[in-house]
Amino acid sequence: MWLEKLFFGVLRVQTPLGPRYLQPSFAQRLYLLWIFRNFPTLPVKVLTSRQQRMLESMCSGNGFISFGIGVEDTPLLGTLEQRPPVPARAVARRPSSSVVNAVAPFVAEK
Repeated sequence: MWLEKLFFGVLRVQTPLGPRYLQPSFAQRLYLLWIFRNFPTLPVKVLTSRQQRMLESMCSGNGFISFGIGVEDTPLLGTLEQRPPVPARAVARRPSSSVVNAVAPFVAEK
């Protein structure tokens, strides 16, 4: 299995549009096997800056490949979880109902 991953493995990148697959070079596959040696899926946050730069250069090179039938048979080196940053407006909290009920009498007096 390790030899199949080393010679034919692909990296799955989870994006908001769905999974995308990268076909790295032999040296990159060797390095990716080392990165994903303990966990099959890793978020971007746990990678070192060097590892993040390498993966960003792989993704920016548009080396994404498309699969037809048989994507399940392709050996995966690992899965990279790449989630979009959360905008600040989406994080804002709504006041709880107890706060709204406590403030309502003061607002009604105007």
